[in-house]
Amino acid sequence: EVLTEDPEKAFCTLANREDLNPEEGSIHHCLYQFTRNEKLSENNKLLCDVCTQRHYGPKNIKNEKKYVYTNAKKQMLISLAPPILTLHLKRFQQAGFNLRKVNRHIKFPEVIDLAPFCTVKCKNVAEGNTKVLYSLYGVVEHSGTMRSGHYTAYAKMRNMNNHLSDLVLQGQLPQALETEPPEGQWFHISDTHVQAVSASKVLSSQAYLLFYERLL
Repeated sequence: EVLTEDPEKAFCTLANREDLNPEEGSIHHCLYQFTRNEKLSENNKLLCDVCTQRHYGPKNIKNEKKYVYTNAKKQMLISLAPPILTLHLKRFQQAGFNLRKVNRHIKFPEVIDLAPFCTVKCKNVAEGNTKVLYSLYGVVEHSGTMRSGHYTAYAKMRNMNNHLSDLVLQGQLPQALETEPPEGQWFHISDTHVQAVSASKVLSSQAYLLFYERLL
């Protein structure tokens, strides 16, 4: 059963995904893979109530276990652009019966556009906008192994964003999008130690959690 108003736009996004060509090992590539179009076939076929009623009739009794499964497509897209975007990277993988930490560096930008990952009818994006921009303001990094380690954070001190406050507290949509991240100073926080650092230092970290705020 198609629940969208326009079935032709069910798999459409605000911006063309095919123009992305994301670099492997980047946050764009992670998002591209997470929101890719999947084909459900063979053992993954979808149970179709409409097909079942068409084949066996509307009086088909469930305990007879007569169902019709059909090939389908599945895609996870963002339907509501959040004021604050939190990206959690999976930094572990199964190795036999053990879990192993993934220490690979994942590239992430200061400004990211979510439009290629948003449904074309994203609820809180003004009609005609083809960009949904977010600015990085926080990173959590973990050092060590799966058994032990230490969490540190990078945080950006910047001016208060009144438009963002309006969106969070009152749901007011922005009149226009800004394309530049707010000016500010990055700091590295490790327990009680705080040190000013450059943006390049932040972008070279092995991020575990990424925090972005919507540019308004």
